[in-house]
Amino acid sequence: MPHVVIVGTQWGDEGKGKIVDVLSRHVGAVARFQGGNNAGHTLVVEGKKVVLHLLPSGVLRDDCLCVIGNGVVVDPAVLLEELDELGETGRVLGPERLRISAQAHVIMPYHLALDRLREAALGDGRIGTTCRGIGPCYEDKVARRGVRMSDLVRPEVLRERIARVLPEKNGAIAALGGEPLDLDAIVEALSPLGERLAPFVGDAAAELHRLHRRGRSILFEGAQGTFLDIDHGTYPYVTSSSTVAGGACAGSGVGPTLIDEVVGIAKAYTTRVGSGCFPTEDLGEPGERLRAQGAEFGATTGRPRRCGWFDAPLVRHAARLNGLTRLALTKLDVLSGLSEVPLCVAYEGYDRESFPAALDDVTPIYETMPGWEGDLSGCRSISELPANALRYVQRVEELVGIPVELVSVGPGRSDTILHGDLFTR
Repeated sequence: MPHVVIVGTQWGDEGKGKIVDVLSRHVGAVARFQGGNNAGHTLVVEGKKVVLHLLPSGVLRDDCLCVIGNGVVVDPAVLLEELDELGETGRVLGPERLRISAQAHVIMPYHLALDRLREAALGDGRIGTTCRGIGPCYEDKVARRGVRMSDLVRPEVLRERIARVLPEKNGAIAALGGEPLDLDAIVEALSPLGERLAPFVGDAAAELHRLHRRGRSILFEGAQGTFLDIDHGTYPYVTSSSTVAGGACAGSGVGPTLIDEVVGIAKAYTTRVGSGCFPTEDLGEPGERLRAQGAEFGATTGRPRRCGWFDAPLVRHAARLNGLTRLALTKLDVLSGLSEVPLCVAYEGYDRESFPAALDDVTPIYETMPGWEGDLSGCRSISELPANALRYVQRVEELVGIPVELVSVGPGRSDTILHGDLFTR
């Protein structure tokens, strides 16, 4: 199997974790390349649900190396809690299975405080951040005043790094009405976390290149989705990192010539968490039905997701931005039972090759597809889908211009229709 980048083509929550888990049986490593614990990947294996926030979705494969790349921002307490919870299930992830880049930046207590205080101060204009400290941590990274994993594991360096920036951070916290933080207390809290994580920290890029030389395949796993990208998303209601396929190289330490395939993940409908434009959002009973049937609540925050219909211009633009070679369509089963399924085929005033600079005022043009009945979870081939469900998949493929080679028809690992040479090899 080649080296593959997995990206979301909407606003996140497309089901990337399940697809990475399905494909990870073919690979030597799964590398997470951006984001932090502001995203959650939910896996269902043998009826058991596992929710991951920082650990790559290859953790359930015993022979798969898990890499947290330099582009990720790490909350050490959250990562250790996740490792401990995984250990309680009998899956102990040791240093031989997990490598954390020494260059990954650390989410500090003042990042968490500033994130919460800033969001509260925005009132009705809030971004909808998860308040996990992600944005402030990336700010410090770009401003060259961040703390990296290589600093966290060296107590004397950690103290020096924090002491350098804490007066400024406390000033900003106080200006927003918060309580200043104490240097000794921060160092005392973080030092034992660094000690526990030290065996995992090292040259993650070297591990990936070593696997490449051995002929082992690598999956590069993104968090969030294309339209939360800091550059290409629906700004300013975006995340703080590069969620598109190009970010996989910068966020993991490999060159673009190593990437062979880019697989885009799209829901059979559309969801979004937080504020920002959403052209195909359905605020009526059908939208409520999608939320209930699809269990559309955030894996990280538990927040109800906004729900609406599949937006083909949006996903088509994501295909261009990411250089998609294949598409995986998830949660097709959620649409079962509808008499009709609306499908956005275009935006008024825009042709197939153009895309608006902003989505605030676009008018979706819908095509109504006939619905279908029945439980799809037992389908294991395209031919087993109800005729109208198959027509829907084919119409999505036609509108986006990328072959749909995986269809998810339920939450379990086995509830998946695979076809095309990438998924069935």
